[in-house]
Amino acid sequence: MMKKALLLAISLLVFGCLAYSADKTFVGTVSDEHCGAKHATASADAAACVEKCVSGGAKYVLVSKGKVYQLDKQDDFKGMGGTSVKVTGSLSGDAITVTKVAAAGGHHMKAPKES
Repeated sequence: MMKKALLLAISLLVFGCLAYSADKTFVGTVSDEHCGAKHATASADAAACVEKCVSGGAKYVLVSKGKVYQLDKQDDFKGMGGTSVKVTGSLSGDAITVTKVAAAGGHHMKAPKES
């Protein structure tokens, strides 16, 4: 009986962890790692600055609710600097593993490339 209870507890813990790591949606503005939260609001000025920084070697980041998140699949954000987006993916620390990117208004912008 004790073994069954232990097995049940371990199963619940494993499935609970899997459910916790499920994709989440983050709404924010695409910025770059040099400017970070400076571009927390979408604008044409932010877009020009972010794209200039990225063309100089900076990486795209997402600013959401005052927090800056690192993003994988950098190519999926090309040309989206300074715009409001919804990013769906799994969070690990301050990094998002992206599964989908869409305009904050709900219009689909770009699906990630399969590797």
